[in-house]
Order: sequence, then structure tokens, then C-alpha cells
Amino acid sequence: MSKYDVIVLGSGPGGYVTAIRASQLGLKTAVIEKESLGGVCLNWGCIPTKALLKSAQVFEYLKHAGDYGLQVKDYDKDFDAVVNRSRNVADGMSKGVQFLMKKNKIDVISGYGKIKPGKKVDVDGKEYSADHIIIATGARSRELPSLPQDGKKVIGYRQAMTLKKQPKKLIIVGSGAIGVEFAYFYNAMGTEVTIVEYMPRIVPVEDEDVSKQLERSFKKSGIKIMTSTEVIAVDTSGKGVKATVKTKKGEETLEADVVLSAVGIKTNIENIGLEDVGIVTDRDKILVNDFYQTNMPGYYAIGDVTPGPALAHVASAEGILCVEKIAGHQIEALDYGNIPGCTYCSPEVASVGLTEAQAKEQGLDIKVGKFPFSASGKASAGGNTEGFVKVIFDAKYGEWLGCHMIGAGVTDMIAEAVLGRKLETTGHEVLKTVHPHPTMSEAVMEAVADAYDEVIHI
Repeated sequence: MSKYDVIVLGSGPGGYVTAIRASQLGLKTAVIEKESLGGVCLNWGCIPTKALLKSAQVFEYLKHAGDYGLQVKDYDKDFDAVVNRSRNVADGMSKGVQFLMKKNKIDVISGYGKIKPGKKVDVDGKEYSADHIIIATGARSRELPSLPQDGKKVIGYRQAMTLKKQPKKLIIVGSGAIGVEFAYFYNAMGTEVTIVEYMPRIVPVEDEDVSKQLERSFKKSGIKIMTSTEVIAVDTSGKGVKATVKTKKGEETLEADVVLSAVGIKTNIENIGLEDVGIVTDRDKILVNDFYQTNMPGYYAIGDVTPGPALAHVASAEGILCVEKIAGHQIEALDYGNIPGCTYCSPEVASVGLTEAQAKEQGLDIKVGKFPFSASGKASAGGNTEGFVKVIFDAKYGEWLGCHMIGAGVTDMIAEAVLGRKLETTGHEVLKTVHPHPTMSEAVMEAVADAYDEVIHI
């Protein structure tokens, strides 16, 4: 039996990052993976979807070349080539993780891992042991009873990335990050897209102003949006698919070639030995303490399988903290109130901290500032004037409570707010920090200036 200090079950952005940090700390480490290194994020999520979205963005630029004083004739899309580029990007990233495993002297064990009592893991009949076993098995597309996925006419995100033929009509159920990113991609590529959202507004976890702006932008680009609507049945017996939806006005039947179910995720916690070891779960999640220890000594869990936000950067941060604690470091627990969320449709959406509604619900006295990109010189020059930056501060102490952005490139801008909040930066400190001109990022300073009645450019 091979003996390790740390065995990580799963090699997604939680698992492989955890393994590398463990190795850096001098711990003999192995990672177990049943498919491809990098997990869903690198192979079927974050990375390949961004490649698809970039192709859509370039295609849109070609369509609007005239807006920039350019003439482009006889351009077209090759859907297969777009999909192949996305797969090649994902393959390259997965190979990069293979290199990192070798560089950090981490053993990669291929196969299906199942934890056992006594700090052991069985991988397809062979046993391995470790002082510390970290579960990082991630999640998959969740299926609704009314929307069973057949992989052809009713699909999840995996199939949406590798369709052999571009659908003429697509219904997307759910308007979280996955739903709206695919809505943007397929609409930009020429598919007729309808979004069906159960909640009263799209991207429902975002600030209400952001939801309204994204809905306006999507409708302007030709995406049909149905909110407060529920899919109650699908019929795949004919050539395409018919979805029966329930709205405030009654039932309606929508027709399409394909339905994409984007209604969230289901954790991969079945058949990995949790019951055999006696690890406690609740509502599809493994329960852990502040440093990711389960109720059973020597067993830990990070990432999507735990109750925190199901985001790649959260899984990575959790894994690093977990092994640093194992190595005896003095560390602080992760601040889940300061986790940025990013959605890569166009316009992009990024946020951190409290929404305006949440701040008011907490009874806080707040200052709110907003700066539209229509007043930004850089945004005007780039032809990207949709959207805004919105900031929320505590009126008494100047604490930066929340920041919400929608527009071009905002997923790269949100880190300023995350860092500022981590360093307990006040509104006046942001105001007195000189931002470069002309940039999209100076909209953050301008929004703060608006909150304090000092805004110059609106």
C-alpha cells in the first residue's frame, strides 16, 4: 500500500491547487482523478466557455466593423471550428496541469477513488493511505424532474459546449452565470434564444440595477426573456422539443431545437464512501469547520461539495487554507462576505459584497454612487458604453459595503473592490487614490465620487 501525507480526491481548481500547495509545504502528495486533470473548470467550465465567448465577441466585432470605420466583407462563422478552438484551449490547460503535477512531484493516480475508514482510499481495487484525505470531487449539472436531460434535445452545459450542429432555436432554463453566458454566445452566433427564469428577474443574485441593465442589453440584442416563468414539462417526441411553461398569464408552449438546462449544480458526493467513513452531510453538502475538517479526523472537504459559494476561485482558496492548517500554519478563516462573482456574458457582470437591497435590509445607513460607462471616455472610444459601476458605502464609517459592475471588462476590474474591502479601505481613500485616465477602471473612482457628491463627469 502506498502511503502519503496528503491524498486529494479530485483535480479541479480546488483539488490540483490544494495538491500543489501541499507539495510546496513539504508534504508527500497524491491526487486522484477519474477523468482529465483540471476537472470541470478547465475541461468543461470556466476555460472552454471563455474561449467560446471570445469567438462570439470577435464575430460581433466583425458584424459591427462599420461602427469603427472599417469595411469587412464576406465574413462568416464556422461553428465546428469555434467548438474545436474551445476544446484545444481546454486541452492545453489540462496539459499545463499535468506539467505542474510533475514539477511539484505530485503522484497522479488515474481512476475512481472511494474513501474508506482508517484514512484509506480505494482506487479501482488498489488501496492508498494518507494522514490527511481531502475530498474535492466538485459538482455537475443539476437535473429538474420536469426537465430530464437526454443529452441531445435536453442538454446540460457539457453538451452545450460541443454540439455538432448549431441550433436555430434554443431555450435556456435558468439565468445564472451558466445560462446567461450561453445565451450571449448562441445569440451572437445567430441562434434564436429564449431565456426562461423562475425568479422575477435574470441573474437574480446580482444587484437589481445590474439585473435590469443586463435584461435591457439582452433584449436589445434580440434575446427573448421570460421571468417569473417555470418549465413544467418537455416533449421530445417530435423533430425538435416542446417546452410547456407556466407564466403569470397561464400556460404556454415554446418550441425549439434544443433546451439547455442551466438550473444550478448537483454535488458529486454519491458513491465516494462518505457513508462508510461516517462523514456527515446536509442538503447535498459535506459539513466542515472553518478549516475544512469534516466530523471525522483526517478527512477534509473543499470546493463545491461544501456549503460555500460554488466558484473555482473559492475552491482554490479553501484548498490552500486547508493544507496550510494541516501544515501547522497560523491562518485566518476565509471571509465569505468578500468573494467576487463574475459572469462573462456581454456586457460582463461582476460584484462583491452587499447589494443595495441587502444593505437596506440590514438597516444600514448607506451612501450609493453610480457612474455610467456612457460618461466614460475610454468606453466611448472602445464602443462599449453599456453598463455602469455602482458602489455602496456605510454612511457613518465609510466602509465599502458592496460594488456592482456591468460592462466591458468589468470582471478584470472587480479585484480593486475586493482588495479595497480586504484592506478596510474607506470611500475617501478610494477618492484620493489617483486612477489612470482614460481607463474603464476610473469609473470606480467616479462612482465613489458620486456617492460622496463629488462626481466630476456626470
